[in-house]
Amino acid sequence: MPRKIFLIISLIASGFVTFSQETTPPPVVDSIPRNYPAEIKPKPLITWRSVIIPATMITYGVVAIKCDAFQDWNESIKDEIWTKQPHQLIHIDNYLQWAPAASTFALGFAGVKGRHNFTDRALIFGMAELIQSSVVASVKKISGEMRPNGESNQSFPSGHTANAFTGAEFMRLEYKDVSPWYGVYGYVLAAGTGALRMYNNKHWLSDVVAAAGVGILSTDFTYFIYPKIKGLFTHKQNSNTIILPAYNNGALSLCLVKRL
Repeated sequence: MPRKIFLIISLIASGFVTFSQETTPPPVVDSIPRNYPAEIKPKPLITWRSVIIPATMITYGVVAIKCDAFQDWNESIKDEIWTKQPHQLIHIDNYLQWAPAASTFALGFAGVKGRHNFTDRALIFGMAELIQSSVVASVKKISGEMRPNGESNQSFPSGHTANAFTGAEFMRLEYKDVSPWYGVYGYVLAAGTGALRMYNNKHWLSDVVAAAGVGILSTDFTYFIYPKIKGLFTHKQNSNTIILPAYNNGALSLCLVKRL
């Protein structure tokens, strides 16, 4: 891999190392003997603190669309990567975007136990992808930002990068209690995808940064809401009505299914 790609990946990935290494601290055990068991409340998987970074990334990307200073930054990075040194395209990003999610499922098949079983994982990732792809598709149409190579006006945000970071956060949350390094691995793959989108002159830096935030938040929101959705079905096993997410013509909705 060319040295310049490595430098781009390092720059993007460095911002996520601390985030991806975040682990749940062990519960504090009361040393005073008691006649009744102490109630230990588990730390929430998703907190307001955990969404600050991705929310900031999205904000930066949105502001960059109209901010001259950020636009100049985009242009200068494009000049360094592409204009001054034109090169052949590397199409591995079309496959690398799915590597974090694929690795998460592969670990499960290999016997590495994560937070959920295969069925729950598939549903969680499917919901996260549905939310993320809906947001990305809608914003692309609204923003109308031209790509660096001039191919189209749907540059913001990067769909490849959003897919990659959806999978990276999926891997981090599934295996954060096993080892933080699984999350680091996923985020490095995702950062590589974003770097290649810029290396191939498909996206601006702000497209990639905002897309990463969208991917992360989509997964976080899914992990937050999935137990509640699953709980509805668990408490109503005899119900003939099922509510499922649906995506049609760029719109996210809920579909009511009734068994006859």
